[in-house]
Amino acid sequence: MLPLVHHRHHVPRALKRTHVRVDDSDLLLIKEAAARLGVSEAEMIREGIHRIALAHRGWDTPFVSDEETYDLGAPAEKDETSAAETR
Repeated sequence: MLPLVHHRHHVPRALKRTHVRVDDSDLLLIKEAAARLGVSEAEMIREGIHRIALAHRGWDTPFVSDEETYDLGAPAEKDETSAAETR
């Protein structure tokens, strides 16, 4: 499991209240993890929301430009990738 990134280390921001329905089994996992890590269940849930929001954010510009990439011609064939895996 990745370590929690506690929000208190980020720029302070106002929190909004929301209501979310959670499966019993997921809530039990959150309760157990929170107890094990010594943080609140709310902090665990906020961290999960933060991580999923970051994972699905969009970007206005690409990470690299077309000039910074190479055109290798065509996708690699299966035998080419198998050979590379065994090296």
